[in-house]
Amino acid sequence: MQTVTILRTLFIVLILTGAKNHKLMGQEHPYTADQLMGIAPIDIVGDDYLSKMNKATAKAFEAMKNAASKDGIELQVVSAFRSFDRQKAIYERKYRKYVDQGLTPEQAVEKIIEYSTIPGTSRHHWGTDLDLIDGKPEAPNAVLEPEHFYGDGVFCPMREWMQQHAHNYGFVEVYTNHPQRSGFNHEPWHYSYAPLAIPYLRKFILLDLEQVISKASLLGGIVLDSNFLKRYKTAHILDINPKLL
Repeated sequence: MQTVTILRTLFIVLILTGAKNHKLMGQEHPYTADQLMGIAPIDIVGDDYLSKMNKATAKAFEAMKNAASKDGIELQVVSAFRSFDRQKAIYERKYRKYVDQGLTPEQAVEKIIEYSTIPGTSRHHWGTDLDLIDGKPEAPNAVLEPEHFYGDGVFCPMREWMQQHAHNYGFVEVYTNHPQRSGFNHEPWHYSYAPLAIPYLRKFILLDLEQVISKASLLGGIVLDSNFLKRYKTAHILDINPKLL
């Protein structure tokens, strides 16, 4: 187990080092920070938060949805593209709730990042990531709970179908249940369109997160210092399914 942890850590270090060397070689990415942070998104299609996604992602999802339908699975999007402002609203709503419950700013932020990202750092900003359920069975009140995707859970057949077929359409589960993975909790509903998400991530990690976050004037911003963001980048942004690195 310790060997696995060391190997995963080394892999993340290599990704970070590779990104740094890429920048030093003068091969700057063509996207601006605003585009990577969901402030000025590119190639987004769709009318609302359930359908908005990157154009290429939408095309691949439609093909996957049609294939799943033939097998009795009705893939339904419950969250797709999120703008910076929408992610900020989610983050600050949770922050206020946890502080009102008596948590310190540090504890509130740590509680938030069990599942939710800091605004500006969400993969949903790219339009490549989707939260999915099966629209065929009667849905429980809170659909995005891991227990609904395992055992007798209503979305277990969908999860099993996705595990077998999603990669054929370019989609990969982001936050797996690998015992050595850190960061965000397991999300069996969260899939990413790898052909675009991989290069987006490699471009995103070139950004100076401290500079990016400091401009956002977030609640609890005092917690989001350089040490916190360094740990957050390694544990939350990069400790994901290796197929997406």
